[in-house]
Formats: sequence, structure tokens, C-alpha cells
Amino acid sequence: MKLFLLPFSWLFGFVVYLRNQFYDLGFLKSTEFDVPVISIGNITVGGTGKTPHVEYLITQLKDKFNVVTLSRGYKRKTKGFRLAKIDSTVAEVGDEPLQIKKKFPEITVSVCENRVTGVENLLYSVNEKTPDVILLDDAFQHRRIKPGINILLIDYNRQIKEDTLLPAGRLREGVAQTRRADIIIFTKCPAEVTPIMLRILQKDVQLKPYQKLYFTTFDYGKIKPGFSAVNINESFYSEKKHSILIVSGVASPALIQNHLEKFSKNVEILSYPDHHNYTIDDIHSIMRNFNQLKGEKKLIVTTEKDLMRFNEIKNLPGELENVLFYLPIKVQFLNGEEKMFNKKIINYVGENKSNRELHKRKNKLQS
Repeated sequence: MKLFLLPFSWLFGFVVYLRNQFYDLGFLKSTEFDVPVISIGNITVGGTGKTPHVEYLITQLKDKFNVVTLSRGYKRKTKGFRLAKIDSTVAEVGDEPLQIKKKFPEITVSVCENRVTGVENLLYSVNEKTPDVILLDDAFQHRRIKPGINILLIDYNRQIKEDTLLPAGRLREGVAQTRRADIIIFTKCPAEVTPIMLRILQKDVQLKPYQKLYFTTFDYGKIKPGFSAVNINESFYSEKKHSILIVSGVASPALIQNHLEKFSKNVEILSYPDHHNYTIDDIHSIMRNFNQLKGEKKLIVTTEKDLMRFNEIKNLPGELENVLFYLPIKVQFLNGEEKMFNKKIINYVGENKSNRELHKRKNKLQS
């Protein structure tokens, strides 16, 4: 099948190459706004951990600046620019923006399939506070906007040098386009990456002098109840007496399974496509698989993103609500380099915010 799809990959690559050349040569224009803009994206389809990294940036910036996120709102059923609210639905704004809004209700979370229109709405809306920084989610290929910092995420477990372009592979564009990144982050790394591997990966991405390379891993928190008010007993983490059914609608659930196997001798996984909309039939299938699990102590563990979708299913069985938990995830930098990364991000936003305010004051004096 891969051999059959290769000609289509060559055609896709040619079209993407022409598009990038048109932007590089100025035939297609990129808009540059006077507000700090940070883009977070990847070069492959599938999960590289974009949302946890966006949440990491929000955590670092929100106490100092007015942070706004802008994403496409993948698989939402609405069109145009829209602000996410606490009581928004997945159909209105998408699962990941809704997850961010619920976790950080104090910040502005927005969606728009046209990112230029989205930024313009954020900057010129009379009802919203002007943002100090805009985080563009999943925007590495969105070249209509020129970000101040372009962050590229690469899954440590799926090296791009071994991949091919869509549809035969998972690459959205050629590996050479990594040159557009200011920061490259290998995500989902093991807790330790050897110095030799660090040098190999640096060579693989052909790191340029102007680029900085970082490595991150996932820091899993304690599982939390999705619906009930009862937390899991602490003995869960030491006794290994619970059987676990993982229900996942994310691109790469293997890491979750590996983590939970530390606390259970019986872990099974029920995997659905990324951004899956759960149906009543799915719920029945989940409960059948759960009831077939061996052991007296059993629970279901899902992701934060999937929980957004479970929340919107009407008349969930009470049995499911009582046993459904979710696994929180945070980003952790390796080699103690989070301070360097944080400083780079905060300095960029702070300096450009100051320059923007100075420019506005000059314009007022001149007028």
C-alpha cells in the first residue's frame, strides 16, 4: 500500500514545495502583527503533545501578561471566529480549546479557521482586552501569519528522518522545512536522553545556528474522577490490585498505557481515532469491555481531551460515571533547561509588549 501511495506523496510534496517557495520568495504574503505571536505546531499528522505544550506556555505567561490562544477548533461544527466560554460545547469550539478554557478560565481562548481574521478580531474587538501575546495552536504550516517565535514539536518516538510525506507517510511537508523553526522540541522523551542520542537528534534535524533544541517528557499526575466526587484511594499506586481499561481518542495512547502499567497488572486499551465523537454505541462497547475485565477492583481511565467529549453525552450510565477517571498531563523539560526556555519566551513577550506600548504613545503624541 505504501508503494502504491508513493506517487501521490511525490505530487503532494511538489505542491507543498511550491507553496513554501511562493512564501519564501514573497509571491505569497505573510502578515506580521505588532503583538507578540508564538506559533506551536508540528511537521507530522498525529499527536506530538501540542496541547500540553500550549498549556505549559500559558502557565509561564499568564501571571505577567494577558494571554490569548487561537486555534482552528478542529472538528467543531461552527464556522468563523468564536470565543470559547466555560459552558461552550465541543461542537462549538472543539475539544482542545474547550479543555484549555476549562483549565485556564481567566484567559481568552478563541477559534477561527482563518488565523489572520482571528488575530484581527482579537486585536480590534472593543469588548475584549487587547492581548499581550497570542499563542497560535497547530500553526507551523499556517504561513499567512509570521510569528515572532516559531516552535516546532517532533515526537521523540517517531523520527521524521525515517518518515515520508502524506499519504504514504505522516509528514505534512519536507524535513528541510524544519529550518523555519526558531525552537525545536523533541517531545514524549524518556526520562533520560543520553548525550550521544542528543547529538544524533541534533544532527538529524540539521540544527541551524539560530535554532535552539530542547527535550521534554510528560509528567503524569494522579488520576482524577471524571464525574464523581470520590478520589481514587492512595493504595491504588502501591498495591496494583486494580484492573484498568484505558479509553483513548488520541493519536498516540501507548505512553499512557506504559505509565498505567506501573500501577496495575492488568491494563487493557480501547482505542478510538483522534478527536473521536463518542456515541451511545461506543458507550455500550466501553461498558461491555469494562465488565469483561478480570478482578474485583476495576476502573476506566481516559484523557483530559476525551473527557470533554464524555461530558457532553446525555444520560451517561451511572455505572460509567462512577468508574471513569482521567489522567492529567504536564510538560517537563529535560536537563534542567526549562529556565532557559522560559527566559527566552518571557523576554520575547516582555520586550515586544514594551515596544508596542512605546509605539502607541508616540503615535498619540504625534496625533
